[in-house]
Amino acid sequence: MTRSLLVTGAAGFIGSNFCHYWLQRHPADRVIAYDALTYAGNRANLAGLDAHPDFRFVHADIRDTPRVAALLVEHGVDTLVHFAAESHVDRSITGPDAFIETNLVGTHSLLKAAREVWLSGGAPRPHRFHHVSTDEVYGSLAPDAPAFTESLAYAPNSPYSATKAGSDYLVRAYHHTYGLEVTTSNCSNNYGPWHFPEKLIPLCITRLLDGEPLPIYGDGRNIRDWLYVSDHCRGIELVLEGGRPGESYNIGGNNEWANIDIINLLCDLADESFAADPALAARFPATPAASGRSSRSLITYVKDRAGHDRRYAIDASRIRDELGYVPAESFETGIRKTLAWYLANETWWRAILDGSYRESPLA
Repeated sequence: MTRSLLVTGAAGFIGSNFCHYWLQRHPADRVIAYDALTYAGNRANLAGLDAHPDFRFVHADIRDTPRVAALLVEHGVDTLVHFAAESHVDRSITGPDAFIETNLVGTHSLLKAAREVWLSGGAPRPHRFHHVSTDEVYGSLAPDAPAFTESLAYAPNSPYSATKAGSDYLVRAYHHTYGLEVTTSNCSNNYGPWHFPEKLIPLCITRLLDGEPLPIYGDGRNIRDWLYVSDHCRGIELVLEGGRPGESYNIGGNNEWANIDIINLLCDLADESFAADPALAARFPATPAASGRSSRSLITYVKDRAGHDRRYAIDASRIRDELGYVPAESFETGIRKTLAWYLANETWWRAILDGSYRESPLA
């Protein structure tokens, strides 16, 4: 079965990884990559895909309902995978308006377009609207509490998670009210290639390589479940192929780590990499590992942020039992791949740090 997909937020971190993953796995499918190219959208994340005969990039805003509807018709889209979102908690605290516009108004715009094209004018067309959400909608867990399940009541604690919770409810409502065939996935923290370097792991990798302090909020014992991004893409693939319309699926990595333990591991892996490859010291002379010192010396504790949830943990037993999902990567294997990718792709992240990626013709 071939599909025609519209992927929103396709130039972002997870969306771009999904486009690469999907066309590798389903080369006969059509993918329309849709992105407004705000600060975290980077056209360079999709490099190489333009050679695919059925790949097209569209620079547009998800709030443009007529544009979305026209693309659904023009390309015979039967599957919409919705990644587009404002997602950085710190930014939501200082500027929540953008989160309301993108995560709530934008999601509703997509739902309206999908309903107009797929459900109006007689018999419904075969379709699927897949909404990508987050484990943060469930709130915070105590250290000994069981992991989040799909039946847990929502308890968002930041403007980011509140707007994602609201968008989840809108998707659910369009299924129960109008019959739109939807699925939702709530994922744990992703990491891997093309991760915008404001989030914990890429931030610390890039700062470490430049010999800059590694900021750790509070005591560093905040715990997250970490999911390598290609494992997330595979989970979505399974939901699209076999998930039940109207249902939600938690996609997790079975990898609970405290922030400070992650950074300690990253520092140790960096030290190991520099010891194994002397050429790295010439490329990154400012990092302690270049002169044989421990990268852990860069760790700096800073004041905790407002509304900082203590622990997230995903119970992914539903998607495992119903769809056979098992993560391929442990945290140790995934973080090694991630560090290796950032070491090999310095030009990509340097362009983000100095802002020149916004000036590229690819942007």
